[in-house]
Amino acid sequence: MPLIEVKIPPLGESISSGVLAKWHVADGSIVKKDQPLFELETDKITSEGLADSAGKITFKVQPGTEVKIGEIVAVIDSEASAPAAGSAPTAPAPAVAAKPAETAQSPAVRRVAAETGVDVSKIEGTGKAGRVTKGDVLAAASAPAATSVSAAVATAPAAALPSTAPVISPSPAGKRTRVKMTKLRQTIAKRLVSAQHEAAMLTTFNEVDMSAVMALRAKYQDDFVKKNGVKLGFMSFFTKAVVHALKEVPGVNAQIDGDEIVQNHYYDVSMAVSTEKGLVVPVVRDCDKLDMAGIEKAIAEVAKKARDGKLTLPDFEGGCFTITNGGIFGSMLSTPIINAPQSAILGLHAINERPMAVNGQVVIRPMMYLALSYDHRLVDGKEAVTFLVKVKQAIEDPTRLLLSV
Repeated sequence: MPLIEVKIPPLGESISSGVLAKWHVADGSIVKKDQPLFELETDKITSEGLADSAGKITFKVQPGTEVKIGEIVAVIDSEASAPAAGSAPTAPAPAVAAKPAETAQSPAVRRVAAETGVDVSKIEGTGKAGRVTKGDVLAAASAPAATSVSAAVATAPAAALPSTAPVISPSPAGKRTRVKMTKLRQTIAKRLVSAQHEAAMLTTFNEVDMSAVMALRAKYQDDFVKKNGVKLGFMSFFTKAVVHALKEVPGVNAQIDGDEIVQNHYYDVSMAVSTEKGLVVPVVRDCDKLDMAGIEKAIAEVAKKARDGKLTLPDFEGGCFTITNGGIFGSMLSTPIINAPQSAILGLHAINERPMAVNGQVVIRPMMYLALSYDHRLVDGKEAVTFLVKVKQAIEDPTRLLLSV
């Protein structure tokens, strides 16, 4: 019998294992070549394993199992195939067997569908080419008809149900649940604690008047969208301001490696992106060479990849500075933690109208607090404050970005 082994693929030299979080297909079902089979969570990324051949799949590993790179997790009988059209099945079809339409959806859609019990094949998609979006699944889940789905899933054969959620252990009183941390969340926790223990971290603050940037956006937004197909946001302004400040204060664009200082001569900026599984920081390359539209497109691309679980190891490598925007969630002020081995991170916050003294008069201005956390082992207070002032000046007078002053 020609059995094709399904192995955990290599993901990079630094990754040796992961957790097979869930199967996208049912045990014993017929799969197609290149069909997504499982979701693998590692300490850095979440990836999917694809079928190398069509045929009948048999699991060797259950969901939630930690697996090594190269480990066999299933086999595919390449001689087995789906029953011919019109032929009678020999056994009842599994209640939630994998459906071709479902496997074409993104990991986020499949995850929400599994959590809500919604059958994706019965949803009319509103996305591109009729694809079902996460919003479609959530809308279907909130519909009255969705109330009977949980009971239907509960009575389905256990072997036919791919596990898609962590096992939750309720407390006796039902007031607590315990969920095992994902590999990504464990890594986030370790890195944040490590950054605080290893770096002499300090935070300096300033505030910036957003009037000029907001006026520019309002004046040129329509033309910008028509020309570039993407909106002009605040992040492109701050990214350009950060590049400008890094050039003016190169000491911030460096890092410590043992007893050596590594000076960076490039400007790859990490962008903190919040996902359902945690905070990730993919990198936007060569921000000094990109125009505003290029930066906006690059940020949109890495953010989409992050939320769809499509980031790969190269997407995280080489960043020399990080920008995190807590303002989109309403944060007024925070002290961001350095993204090691980088030496500094800029925290953006919510824009609020406040009374300000300008030329001896009290006026209302849209103000934002800025926070720069930095490694005091490498960056002195003078450099940190100067850097943040350069960012502030560039945002309050965007012409400086054009003149590099």
